[in-house]
Amino acid sequence: MIPLPPDLRAKLLANGAARGPDHAPLLKLFNPIGAATWLASELYEDGDTLFGLADLGFGCPEMGTFSLTEIASVRLPYGLRIERDLYFRARFGLTVYSDAARIAGRITEDERLLATAARARELNRNTEIPPDPDG
Repeated sequence: MIPLPPDLRAKLLANGAARGPDHAPLLKLFNPIGAATWLASELYEDGDTLFGLADLGFGCPEMGTFSLTEIASVRLPYGLRIERDLYFRARFGLTVYSDAARIAGRITEDERLLATAARARELNRNTEIPPDPDG
């Protein structure tokens, strides 16, 4: 199992219990010798199912659920395993990372691209046309 510090596990579980808002990712897992990366914002009460953005390195990152146990069971060459990025700190909600990943074709931490995705998301939110009250 990939060790999660108790405070991180508690925050992920709290986000999982409060589904709905666009939580910022709290956990980044990555393949140290490959392209696979996962950003997780929620942990379900089963203690294993994470919700977030998964990028297996094929150019099509997707939001959804994935198993912490399954990711921890991956064995890589040279005795390596999937690792937790100890220095990852999200600046945006998961949907901004998803939008930026769709543009880049991979999960990215490029500040310009993330800021652009955040601005576009904010503009879209502010330009929605309210429903016609007359139907």
